[in-house]
Amino acid sequence: MDEQSRQEPDRRREILEAALRVFSERGFQGATIKEIAREAGIRSSALIYWYFADKEDLFGEVLASHVPVVRAVAELGPLLEVEPEEVLTRLGRAYLAFDETNTRALRLVVGEAVLRPEVAERFIAGGPERVLGFLKTYLARQVELGRLRPHDVRSSARAYIGMLIPQVAGKVFFPGLQADGLTDEEHLRTSVDIFLRGLEPEGR
Repeated sequence: MDEQSRQEPDRRREILEAALRVFSERGFQGATIKEIAREAGIRSSALIYWYFADKEDLFGEVLASHVPVVRAVAELGPLLEVEPEEVLTRLGRAYLAFDETNTRALRLVVGEAVLRPEVAERFIAGGPERVLGFLKTYLARQVELGRLRPHDVRSSARAYIGMLIPQVAGKVFFPGLQADGLTDEEHLRTSVDIFLRGLEPEGR
């Protein structure tokens, strides 16, 4: 199958995977479109510009495509009426779903953000900001439905994500945090329970 006959989603995915490998090894500044094209098995680097405006655009897409929780937010959008335990559990599982590729992407963005603050800003806009936005909308709806007591959803959205961060940090940056053997499901079950008990409507 030649380059022209490939399905576009497949070719785009191949470019993103190749770019992640090259960016991880070289960093943003050291990576070149030519090297990424070679890694993706593309004869002409110009083809990359068919899918991405420039290296900056490609880098941003690499990060966004390897953050599981961002995809989960899009899928959870229609579930604003669903019970909090189910939605928070599903969101938490996505947040904790870091395989080797996702871990590499997160390490990449943290390393690059130190050198290039605009990377952090773009990552936050494409990831954490969207997740918090969904959570605030969802939690506000649960207050309207009487399932949660009235409160500042800006704070509760941050609090829920904050409960998950140590588990992610243990998997990605600090393995010592996993020494006690706490599994993702154990941590998630306890976190959801603590979170929802703290926001139970009065009299329930």
